[in-house]
Amino acid sequence: MFQKLINTEDLLILFIARITLGIVIFPHGAQKILGIWGGHGLQPVMDAFQQWFGIPSFITALVAFAEFFGMIAILLGLFSRFMAGSFILVMMGAIYYVVHDHFFMNWYSEQRGEGFEFHLLAIGLSLIIVIGGSGKFSIDRWLMKKIK
Repeated sequence: MFQKLINTEDLLILFIARITLGIVIFPHGAQKILGIWGGHGLQPVMDAFQQWFGIPSFITALVAFAEFFGMIAILLGLFSRFMAGSFILVMMGAIYYVVHDHFFMNWYSEQRGEGFEFHLLAIGLSLIIVIGGSGKFSIDRWLMKKIK
């Protein structure tokens, strides 16, 4: 089971997908966990998600941890299949609970709320990682070589 989790080819494209996803999503987690880059920190985010969307605090905490710690793991290439699969669930939840009313992002403030096109892109990158693994320059690849 462990070998299936870390199994990956030495492919640059998997590295690119992993780094792109991590760089884009990590700041969202840092906003939620650390309150930086315009974020408010974990407790205010949990309170807001409960009030606005009816999402329980422990679910919001899991989302924040997936976006922060999960993306650190993905950037390092550590258990990336599991982390990316978990993140797909986060994005599906965000689409269902938060942004399902619109497809397009709210570039021009012409609609109330955001759309889910960004979430679909993140799901696509995550699926690449789930299917292919961490790829080149990853801890998973290094571990895989060590246990063979």
